[in-house]
Amino acid sequence: MKNLTNIIYKLLYAIFFLFIIPIFLCFWAKYTEGIIRYPAVNSTTAGCILTTGGGLLLLVAIITLIKYGKGLPMNAYPPPLFVNKGPYRLVRHPIYWGFGILMAGYFILTGSASGLWLVTPLTIFSMIALVLGYEKIDLKSRFPHQTIITVLDLPDNQAESPGIRDRFVSLFWILALLLFVNFLTSKLTGNTPALFEEQIDIDLGFEHASLPFLNILFIILMPFLLKRKNILREWVLSGVFALSLSIFIALLFPAFGAQYLPTQQSILITVPIYLILISLKSIIRQSKQLGILFGFASVVLIIIQLSNSRSAIFHFASSILIFLLAANNYRIWIFLKNGTEKIANSWKEWVFGKVRVINHGFYVGFGAFVGLLYSGILAGKQYAWAILLFAFTVIVFSAFWAQIIEGSEKLKRPYGYYGALVGIIFASFVVWVIGFNVWIIIGVISVVMPWVQAIGRLRCLINGCCHGRRIDNEFIGIRYFHHRSRVCGISALKGELLHPTPLYAILWLFFMGFILLALWNNNFSSPFIFGLYLILTGIGRFVEEAYRGEVQTQILKGLRLYQWAAILSILIGIIMTVIQVDVLAVTSDFGWETFLSAIIGGLFTTFAMGVDFPFSNMRFSRLV
Repeated sequence: MKNLTNIIYKLLYAIFFLFIIPIFLCFWAKYTEGIIRYPAVNSTTAGCILTTGGGLLLLVAIITLIKYGKGLPMNAYPPPLFVNKGPYRLVRHPIYWGFGILMAGYFILTGSASGLWLVTPLTIFSMIALVLGYEKIDLKSRFPHQTIITVLDLPDNQAESPGIRDRFVSLFWILALLLFVNFLTSKLTGNTPALFEEQIDIDLGFEHASLPFLNILFIILMPFLLKRKNILREWVLSGVFALSLSIFIALLFPAFGAQYLPTQQSILITVPIYLILISLKSIIRQSKQLGILFGFASVVLIIIQLSNSRSAIFHFASSILIFLLAANNYRIWIFLKNGTEKIANSWKEWVFGKVRVINHGFYVGFGAFVGLLYSGILAGKQYAWAILLFAFTVIVFSAFWAQIIEGSEKLKRPYGYYGALVGIIFASFVVWVIGFNVWIIIGVISVVMPWVQAIGRLRCLINGCCHGRRIDNEFIGIRYFHHRSRVCGISALKGELLHPTPLYAILWLFFMGFILLALWNNNFSSPFIFGLYLILTGIGRFVEEAYRGEVQTQILKGLRLYQWAAILSILIGIIMTVIQVDVLAVTSDFGWETFLSAIIGGLFTTFAMGVDFPFSNMRFSRLV
């Protein structure tokens, strides 16, 4: 009987992932087709190649896993043996690679703009979240002595000389991503004109119509000139970071993203200036003498690129900014990590009689003030008090939720994010009853919430909630020492290296905010903005929860409670994106009502999350 039950469960699992999810994704693309404004890419040849190639990779990976893993490709029923043959020697997680390529090919074949620009990227992000938030951890626990090594892995972070595979693999990733970014940017931006000036014409003293080819040659030679694995690895990672940031800008603000593209030459030989500068930095790290020679070459190549870009000034300025961020990614991470640890141990409190004021409340109060002020400006002063009432209701529900899930003798007044999401339903009803348009409020709240949450996570750091689990890595981990922190008082992890999970969330939310702001500025409907907010927060939260170490969080069927909540958030978000409502014209303005409501909301939030009564044992009395 037990075997029959397992067979039924496996069959249902297979039907769900092989049929129901793909059909669901196709319907999602169909019912959001009229919403997405990016141009459709329709090519029978490219679509067939990608669909066939992705499908074959998917099929071969499944067969390989069944043959050598002696099991099925199911997370609920994983194969008992570790597999590192066939496509698993080429790339990590080839099943997901195959499905992602197949999806992109299918939507190019059918000419679906929504499928290509909405459904495919979010599905890929969801698969990455599943890998990072479950499969990677599960594989490590089941096969602790196995190491995943593939053909397309980057060079090791060692000072030894790279092999020929390291050089070609590094070149592959840079060129593949460069062509991908150039292609997508050109499709997104079309014939966007120069922002600040027309194309400039620089006379180099000789015919240079074909000189742009020198830019791509410069990049091709780079991995064969670098003599240490760690420098080669840094070159690739910095380049990937820079190119990813470039496509992020092009997706959200096409007019800015288009400025480095040429008006005539092929995009295939267009190398952004930041990539030339990253390459020059790698050469200088290896040899200052060689760096001088390549410095002169870089100047010539930069001039060539400026003479062919749509806006020389913007191209150069944005390239310098992207270069500084990408080339210093290591230093930026260390700065953020060290700052995170410093804040995590900065608890201060002041007791006035029976009342205690805790410094972490100022962070979340400031976040509420900024969010209410900004949302009030976006929606107009007539919505200022409605937005404040909405925020009050959401905070109250977050407190009630946490009491049900986490409340205890030690946690008298915790707060829960998913309680806030439940509170949105009741808050919407309240503002609807008093006569305001609920969708406008939900839209602006969705836009500002990522940044409000990011600021609020500073409170989490000091309070010790949302803290990470142990990690044996000084480069990543942070330590908590203050006795008031939940890390020390409840989880008993004082002085241990832990994942900086609040920092992970802050970074994800920071970039999320720009996506939602771009949607608002381009007059997307509020249900769509709210839906995307739920999807993106759900994806980020699923990964974050996997690395959190709070002892009070329940684990159900191998996932933490809030990972299940994150999955539900994603599903609700998808449903929200297909809801069709008219986009109402909203006039942004500022009045005294907006500022006053933001002040009141900030003070209320500061009191709710930073002021308590330490000598009382009543519910909601104490924060620690």
